[in-house]
Amino acid sequence: MVSLNTPLCNFGWKAKAFNLLGVDDKLWTLDKAKGENGLLIMFICNHCPYVKAILPRLINDLSELNQYGINSIAISSNDVVNYPEDSFEEMKKLSILQNFTFPYVYDESQSVAKSYNAICTPDFFGFNKELELQYRGRFDSTGRNDKPPKDNQRNLYEAMRLISRTQKGPKTQFSSIGCSLKWKEVNEN
Repeated sequence: MVSLNTPLCNFGWKAKAFNLLGVDDKLWTLDKAKGENGLLIMFICNHCPYVKAILPRLINDLSELNQYGINSIAISSNDVVNYPEDSFEEMKKLSILQNFTFPYVYDESQSVAKSYNAICTPDFFGFNKELELQYRGRFDSTGRNDKPPKDNQRNLYEAMRLISRTQKGPKTQFSSIGCSLKWKEVNEN
């Protein structure tokens, strides 16, 4: 497993369009996914230990953020040939098992991950209602620990709440850390 850190926020960078199939068998676009006050786009997958460690808290936070007009969408872009746990069928199973309240979509071509310069799972992109990037950072201060300390910082949650109120992200942000995205092997024939 290769762990990577995300670059920090490029404030104002505009969200890129997508049209991806969700585990609900519906097509999801940027406009369909966005909320009244913003949108959180996250690149996750089923097998990543970083994602597994935060998943119950992430689901809870996303539900709370929805009350502030922030919608969320999760995108899985991993190579499913070498990582079958991340297949579309397994994505469906996970979303049912964990009772996802947000769309979970499959980026089979990996073109969306490339257009966002996503590098790891999880990789969080928090946009305001104008779909301008205001947050690219960590979920919280726990890393791969599934039990947060008493002084845990809920960085993603607090950043997105701030965006819902002011349309601006926090000036201080910390890189997310996660497993590298699993890119498909390209044959050079």
